[in-house]
Amino acid sequence: MLGFVCFLGPGIFIALTGLGGGGQVNSKVQANASAMLYATFAFFGLFSGSINNVIGPRWSLILGTLGYSLYISAFLVINIRPDAGAFVLAAGAILGICAALLWTAQGSLMMAYPTEAQKGMFISIFWTIFNLGGIMGSAVAFGTSFKSTVIGNSTYIGFLILTLVGVFLPLLMANPNKVIRTDGTRVNQVRHPSWKTELSRLYVALKTDPWIILLFPMFFASNYCYTWEYNNYNGAIFTIRARALNSLMSYTSQVFGAVFLGYFILDQKRVRRRVRAFYGWSLVFFMAFAAHLWAYFYQKTYTRAEATKDAYKIDIIDKTYVAHVWVMLIHGFLDSMLQTYAYWLIGAMSNDPAKLAVFTGFCTSILIKHHTDKSLQSAGAASAWSTDAAGILYMNIFLSTWFLMVASMIFAAPMVYLRVTDRTDVEEETL
Repeated sequence: MLGFVCFLGPGIFIALTGLGGGGQVNSKVQANASAMLYATFAFFGLFSGSINNVIGPRWSLILGTLGYSLYISAFLVINIRPDAGAFVLAAGAILGICAALLWTAQGSLMMAYPTEAQKGMFISIFWTIFNLGGIMGSAVAFGTSFKSTVIGNSTYIGFLILTLVGVFLPLLMANPNKVIRTDGTRVNQVRHPSWKTELSRLYVALKTDPWIILLFPMFFASNYCYTWEYNNYNGAIFTIRARALNSLMSYTSQVFGAVFLGYFILDQKRVRRRVRAFYGWSLVFFMAFAAHLWAYFYQKTYTRAEATKDAYKIDIIDKTYVAHVWVMLIHGFLDSMLQTYAYWLIGAMSNDPAKLAVFTGFCTSILIKHHTDKSLQSAGAASAWSTDAAGILYMNIFLSTWFLMVASMIFAAPMVYLRVTDRTDVEEETL
């Protein structure tokens, strides 16, 4: 159920983002709206864990999904009235607040429901369903734009209807205190203390688990990468229908990346958890370096000045298309691996949903696709979209993305070595 809520909200949102410029020929308004979105996301993510513990995960999910409906409607409006850029910016800022609530509720539930042996599987199941939203949305956009050079109103209307359905799905979900795990244990009930206690809980969470700071660069980098991938690569050198197909291929590869790392590597019962943690780190580090090394040779072939002029755009019937789409496939695979590994590391630090809600909310406000990483992800994404809106060179944005991705894994290595154990006892670390 949680996966389908995000399938119909953030899943449709990522399909729109994956088109490059939100499907618009001029991507500047979308870049500015995204910068606003992630800036408010970064700030309110600091408090979203506390809010989630007070109003409960179902209301956090409902309010969160409403923001995605508003954002989609803004692109429908600007498609009809090109002078409605201010509405898109306002919708982006409001979505940042709503998204902080939704992803904090999602992160705490996804990491608290499974047993320790199931966390990788639960994460991969969620990411598979979530990315199906991007796949379906991209398929719809590809079909409707196959014989067109622009995204029509019908595509945005279809996206809007789907997100509105997602608003009501949380009403069908059970409260965490009614859930019993497969091993017979109950999910710890999230307590609802005063706001003062909630603010102190944020401090205590960081004080009791300072190792989380070493994951901040990973959280920051995980959403920073989308700007180059979707606007500066997909949105810059491809036709509209090629963008839609590229987006479809990217989100499909994310499904395989999440299942591969989460189920086949991180949940291998025959291997100790500490060993699995190092396996996961090695795979993500290798993919981060290799994927960007490959993409570098394509980025060298064009500049922002060339892409914004009437330069030829690569279409799906061109001979060079297949080679270029592989960049989208590999980076999609890497993105889901990084997100899955980040979630899994946070889950390995705690089994207490109240503590996890604080972790996920805090990182949501400091940060980018995907939790403790959401603050940092949002800060990273806001930085990247701001540079794109300011017209920074494509190569500079690409190199900064490459550097952040590789450096973030190096920073995370000591935390993996010193903090990840073979088992976490909730009695020893409950706030």
